[in-house]
Amino acid sequence: MASIVTYKYIKQNPDIMEYIRRADQALKAQGYTEHSFAHVEIVAQHASMILSELGYDERQIELARIAGIMHDIGNVINRIDHAQSGAVMAFRLLDNLSMPASEICSIISAIGNHDESTAQPIDAISAALIIADKTDVRRSRVRNNDFLTFDIHDRVNYAVEKSALYFNESKTAIILDLIIDTEISPVIEYFEIFLNRMLLCKRACSYLGIQFKMIVNGSSSVSYTHLTLPTKLEV
Repeated sequence: MASIVTYKYIKQNPDIMEYIRRADQALKAQGYTEHSFAHVEIVAQHASMILSELGYDERQIELARIAGIMHDIGNVINRIDHAQSGAVMAFRLLDNLSMPASEICSIISAIGNHDESTAQPIDAISAALIIADKTDVRRSRVRNNDFLTFDIHDRVNYAVEKSALYFNESKTAIILDLIIDTEISPVIEYFEIFLNRMLLCKRACSYLGIQFKMIVNGSSSVSYTHLTLPTKLEV
Protein backbone atom coordinates (compact mmCIF):
# COMPACT_ATOMS: atom_id res chain seq x y z
CA MET A 1 0.00 0.00 0.00
CA ALA A 2 1.39 3.39 -1.01
CA SER A 3 2.14 5.91 1.72
CA ILE A 4 2.65 9.66 1.84
CA VAL A 5 6.35 10.36 2.35
CA THR A 6 7.16 13.86 3.55
CA TYR A 7 10.27 16.01 3.56
CA LYS A 8 10.16 15.96 7.37
CA TYR A 9 10.15 12.17 7.37
CA ILE A 10 13.10 12.05 4.94
CA LYS A 11 15.09 14.38 7.23
CA GLN A 12 14.40 12.05 10.14
CA ASN A 13 15.39 8.90 8.25
CA PRO A 14 18.78 7.81 9.63
CA ASP A 15 19.79 5.84 6.54
CA ILE A 16 19.21 8.74 4.16
CA MET A 17 20.98 11.16 6.51
CA GLU A 18 23.95 8.78 6.66
CA TYR A 19 24.16 8.62 2.87
CA ILE A 20 24.16 12.44 2.70
CA ARG A 21 26.86 12.66 5.37
CA ARG A 22 29.08 10.01 3.80
CA ALA A 23 28.63 11.45 0.30
CA ASP A 24 29.91 14.81 1.52
CA GLN A 25 32.73 13.08 3.38
CA ALA A 26 33.80 11.39 0.14
CA LEU A 27 33.84 14.71 -1.73
CA LYS A 28 35.79 16.38 1.07
CA ALA A 29 38.48 13.71 0.75
CA GLN A 30 38.78 14.61 -2.95
CA GLY A 31 39.05 18.35 -2.33
CA TYR A 32 35.54 19.36 -3.46
CA THR A 33 33.62 22.24 -1.94
CA GLU A 34 30.94 21.59 0.68
CA HIS A 35 28.08 19.30 -0.32
CA SER A 36 26.83 18.64 3.20
CA PHE A 37 23.47 19.17 4.89
CA ALA A 38 23.83 22.94 4.41
CA HIS A 39 23.99 22.55 0.63
CA VAL A 40 21.21 20.00 0.21
CA GLU A 41 18.88 21.90 2.55
CA ILE A 42 19.46 25.14 0.64
CA VAL A 43 18.75 23.29 -2.61
CA ALA A 44 15.57 21.80 -1.12
CA GLN A 45 14.45 25.21 0.12
CA HIS A 46 15.13 26.99 -3.18
CA ALA A 47 13.61 24.25 -5.36
CA SER A 48 10.39 24.35 -3.33
CA MET A 49 10.38 28.18 -3.36
CA ILE A 50 10.60 28.22 -7.16
CA LEU A 51 7.59 25.93 -7.63
CA SER A 52 5.64 27.67 -4.87
CA GLU A 53 6.12 31.10 -6.45
CA LEU A 54 5.00 29.71 -9.80
CA GLY A 55 1.80 28.29 -8.32
CA TYR A 56 2.46 24.55 -8.39
CA ASP A 57 0.46 22.37 -6.03
CA GLU A 58 1.68 21.52 -2.54
CA ARG A 59 2.57 17.92 -3.33
CA GLN A 60 4.76 18.93 -6.28
CA ILE A 61 6.46 21.45 -3.99
CA GLU A 62 7.02 18.74 -1.37
CA LEU A 63 8.49 16.37 -3.97
CA ALA A 64 10.89 19.13 -5.05
CA ARG A 65 12.02 19.45 -1.42
CA ILE A 66 12.64 15.70 -1.22
CA ALA A 67 14.54 15.67 -4.51
CA GLY A 68 16.61 18.60 -3.26
CA ILE A 69 17.74 17.00 -0.04
CA MET A 70 18.48 13.65 -1.71
CA HIS A 71 20.03 14.87 -4.97
CA ASP A 72 23.71 14.33 -4.08
CA ILE A 73 23.61 10.94 -2.32
CA GLY A 74 25.21 9.26 -5.35
CA ASN A 75 28.50 10.92 -4.45
CA VAL A 76 28.92 8.22 -1.80
CA ILE A 77 29.60 5.84 -4.71
CA ASN A 78 31.62 8.09 -7.01
CA ARG A 79 31.55 11.67 -8.23
CA ILE A 80 31.43 10.44 -11.80
CA ASP A 81 27.83 9.71 -12.82
CA HIS A 82 26.69 10.57 -9.30
CA ALA A 83 23.36 11.84 -10.58
CA GLN A 84 22.50 8.48 -12.10
CA SER A 85 23.77 6.40 -9.19
CA GLY A 86 21.96 8.74 -6.79
CA ALA A 87 18.72 8.24 -8.71
CA VAL A 88 19.06 4.47 -8.39
CA MET A 89 19.78 4.79 -4.67
CA ALA A 90 16.80 7.10 -4.22
CA PHE A 91 14.54 4.62 -6.04
CA ARG A 92 15.47 1.84 -3.62
CA LEU A 93 15.10 4.05 -0.54
CA LEU A 94 11.76 5.55 -1.56
CA ASP A 95 10.35 2.27 -2.84
CA ASN A 96 11.14 0.72 0.54
CA LEU A 97 9.12 3.54 2.11
CA SER A 98 6.14 2.58 -0.12
CA MET A 99 6.06 5.92 -1.92
CA PRO A 100 3.78 5.81 -4.99
CA ALA A 101 5.58 4.95 -8.22
CA SER A 102 4.47 8.19 -9.88
CA GLU A 103 6.12 10.25 -7.13
CA ILE A 104 9.27 8.15 -7.15
CA CYS A 105 9.52 8.75 -10.89
CA SER A 106 9.36 12.51 -10.38
CA ILE A 107 12.10 12.47 -7.75
CA ILE A 108 14.53 10.08 -9.42
CA SER A 109 14.09 11.82 -12.78
CA ALA A 110 15.05 15.11 -11.15
CA ILE A 111 18.04 13.60 -9.35
CA GLY A 112 19.20 11.76 -12.47
CA ASN A 113 19.06 14.94 -14.54
CA HIS A 114 20.75 17.49 -12.26
CA ASP A 115 24.46 17.12 -13.14
CA GLU A 116 25.89 19.45 -15.81
CA SER A 117 27.27 16.70 -18.02
CA THR A 118 23.89 15.00 -18.54
CA ALA A 119 21.33 17.43 -17.10
CA GLN A 120 18.00 18.07 -18.77
CA PRO A 121 14.93 19.85 -17.38
CA ILE A 122 12.35 17.18 -18.22
CA ASP A 123 9.64 18.39 -15.86
CA ALA A 124 8.97 21.16 -13.34
CA ILE A 125 10.68 19.38 -10.43
CA SER A 126 13.85 18.65 -12.40
CA ALA A 127 13.94 22.25 -13.67
CA ALA A 128 13.56 23.65 -10.15
CA LEU A 129 16.26 21.29 -8.82
CA ILE A 130 18.72 22.35 -11.53
CA ILE A 131 18.25 26.04 -10.76
CA ALA A 132 18.43 25.55 -6.99
CA ASP A 133 21.57 23.40 -7.19
CA LYS A 134 23.55 25.44 -9.71
CA THR A 135 22.94 28.77 -7.98
CA ASP A 136 24.25 27.69 -4.57
CA VAL A 137 27.49 29.64 -4.58
CA ARG A 138 28.75 31.06 -1.28
CA ARG A 139 31.85 31.57 0.82
CA SER A 140 30.89 28.96 3.40
CA ARG A 141 31.17 26.19 0.79
CA VAL A 142 34.98 26.55 0.77
CA ARG A 143 36.68 24.00 3.03
CA ASN A 144 40.27 25.01 2.38
CA ASN A 145 41.56 27.25 5.17
CA ASP A 146 44.79 28.20 3.38
CA PHE A 147 44.09 31.11 1.04
CA LEU A 148 47.50 30.71 -0.60
CA THR A 149 46.56 27.26 -1.87
CA PHE A 150 43.09 28.19 -3.20
CA ASP A 151 42.30 26.90 -6.67
CA ILE A 152 39.91 28.80 -8.93
CA HIS A 153 36.86 27.02 -7.48
CA ASP A 154 37.90 28.04 -3.96
CA ARG A 155 38.53 31.63 -5.03
CA VAL A 156 35.24 32.00 -6.87
CA ASN A 157 33.16 30.63 -4.01
CA TYR A 158 35.13 32.46 -1.31
CA ALA A 159 34.77 35.76 -3.17
CA VAL A 160 30.98 35.61 -2.87
CA GLU A 161 30.12 37.72 0.15
CA LYS A 162 26.36 37.51 -0.39
CA SER A 163 24.11 35.37 -2.55
CA ALA A 164 20.34 35.53 -2.96
CA LEU A 165 17.88 33.81 -5.28
CA TYR A 166 14.49 35.42 -5.83
CA PHE A 167 11.79 36.29 -8.38
CA ASN A 168 11.13 39.70 -9.84
CA GLU A 169 7.80 41.29 -8.92
CA SER A 170 6.01 40.03 -12.02
CA LYS A 171 7.38 36.50 -11.50
CA THR A 172 8.59 36.44 -15.08
CA ALA A 173 12.25 36.00 -14.12
CA ILE A 174 14.29 34.43 -11.36
CA ILE A 175 17.31 36.45 -10.28
CA LEU A 176 20.63 35.31 -8.85
CA ASP A 177 21.93 38.33 -6.92
CA LEU A 178 25.62 38.18 -5.97
CA ILE A 179 28.02 40.44 -4.11
CA ILE A 180 31.53 39.44 -5.18
CA ASP A 181 34.81 40.66 -3.70
CA THR A 182 36.74 41.30 -6.91
CA GLU A 183 39.99 41.60 -4.93
CA ILE A 184 39.71 37.88 -4.25
CA SER A 185 38.37 36.77 -7.62
CA PRO A 186 37.52 38.89 -10.67
CA VAL A 187 34.00 38.43 -11.99
CA ILE A 188 35.36 36.91 -15.19
CA GLU A 189 36.61 33.92 -13.15
CA TYR A 190 33.05 33.32 -11.97
CA PHE A 191 31.93 32.88 -15.55
CA GLU A 192 34.96 30.77 -16.37
CA ILE A 193 33.79 28.27 -13.77
CA PHE A 194 30.03 28.68 -13.84
CA LEU A 195 29.11 29.61 -17.41
CA ASN A 196 27.84 26.12 -18.29
CA ARG A 197 25.86 26.00 -15.06
CA MET A 198 24.27 29.37 -15.77
CA LEU A 199 23.36 28.24 -19.29
CA LEU A 200 21.75 25.18 -17.74
CA CYS A 201 19.80 27.45 -15.40
CA LYS A 202 18.65 29.39 -18.46
CA ARG A 203 17.40 26.16 -20.05
CA ALA A 204 15.63 25.13 -16.85
CA CYS A 205 13.98 28.55 -16.54
CA SER A 206 12.88 28.36 -20.15
CA TYR A 207 11.14 25.07 -19.38
CA LEU A 208 9.28 26.83 -16.56
CA GLY A 209 8.34 29.72 -18.86
CA ILE A 210 10.50 32.32 -17.12
CA GLN A 211 13.85 34.06 -17.67
CA PHE A 212 17.10 33.65 -15.76
CA LYS A 213 18.92 36.85 -14.82
CA MET A 214 21.84 37.88 -12.64
CA ILE A 215 22.79 40.92 -10.62
CA VAL A 216 26.48 41.18 -9.76
CA ASN A 217 27.66 43.85 -7.32
CA GLY A 218 24.47 45.83 -7.74
CA SER A 219 24.53 45.83 -11.54
CA SER A 220 21.68 44.28 -13.49
CA SER A 221 24.50 42.62 -15.20
CA VAL A 222 23.65 39.47 -17.02
CA SER A 223 20.59 38.39 -18.94
CA TYR A 224 20.62 34.85 -20.17
CA THR A 225 17.76 35.50 -22.52
CA HIS A 226 20.33 36.35 -25.17
CA LEU A 227 23.45 35.44 -23.15
CA THR A 228 24.99 38.90 -23.01
CA LEU A 229 27.52 40.37 -20.63
CA PRO A 230 27.39 44.13 -20.00
CA THR A 231 30.38 46.32 -20.71
CA LYS A 232 30.10 47.92 -17.26
CA LEU A 233 30.57 44.60 -15.46
CA GLU A 234 33.76 44.84 -13.40
CA VAL A 235 36.25 42.16 -14.40
